[in-house]
Amino acid sequence: MKTMPLGFTGVEVSALCLGTMQFGTKNDRATSYQMLDQYTGAGGTFLDTANGYAHWLIENGQGGESETLLGEWMRERGNRDQLFIASKVGFGYPGADRGLKAEQIEAECEKSLKRLGIETIDLYYAHKDDYDTPLEETMQAFDKLVQAGKVRFIGASNYFSWRLEEAHWSSITNDWAEYCCLQQRYSYLRPGPRASLGNHVLATEDIFDYAQRRNITVLAFSAMLGGVFTRSDRPLRAEYAGPDSDARLKALNEVAQETGATPSQIVLAWMLHSTPAVLPLISASTPETMQDNLGALDVSLSDDQMERLNTAGA
Repeated sequence: MKTMPLGFTGVEVSALCLGTMQFGTKNDRATSYQMLDQYTGAGGTFLDTANGYAHWLIENGQGGESETLLGEWMRERGNRDQLFIASKVGFGYPGADRGLKAEQIEAECEKSLKRLGIETIDLYYAHKDDYDTPLEETMQAFDKLVQAGKVRFIGASNYFSWRLEEAHWSSITNDWAEYCCLQQRYSYLRPGPRASLGNHVLATEDIFDYAQRRNITVLAFSAMLGGVFTRSDRPLRAEYAGPDSDARLKALNEVAQETGATPSQIVLAWMLHSTPAVLPLISASTPETMQDNLGALDVSLSDDQMERLNTAGA
């Protein structure tokens, strides 16, 4: 699989990251294993999970279901050394409070390492900013994990650019580990200016400008918006509906017809062709969906097509 740099780390990661949020819950063991095998069989190595995934998808969910399944799959396949594993801390789940206090970060890291059955998490995210905890406390706690060899790199998710800059200065002032990447909600369609997306923070032009100047990678979650680009049974959420989305869907479908690719492949290819490039998280529950996602790596977009995709809408 094609790779791209992970921020300033000097490490290359798969250009499509497999999100495993539903593995072990909505996606049963057999389906989860099938998707993992298909992704790694295509050369993918970048797997994304979190400590709380996905307790809300099943009755009496306790959190850690995704990490536990990944740990079992890695042991059965004997492939830990071939993978780049990302997990997260910050959101609450049964038995764990929300936040990024030092003791929370340390305790949740230990839980994740145990569930995954590994000695080091390759990329550990602050899953959601915590305004009630001093950034210095959070960044020092992450640095201690890096120094202890329990974490290789750290990233942020659902952060605003000004908070990233505060975290950056805290790190460089104290010679601590820095956030090398940012995972935000991002897709080809744009929500309205007053749309509420709950705990999710969008990747905006301000974010992209900041990321480019600080040489950090932006990763996109919810890129497929629940399947609206290819499934007629998935209506567009109200936050995204309107003339802007209509115009962008028209451009998207035109480019898909020109290239022979599916609309979802065009969305992923558009991200990878953007400047700076955006690294998409993909997910799948069927081999057909997985293959469709992987096919985006073979799509080439011309400068004219990128211009039309970029300028469509308001």
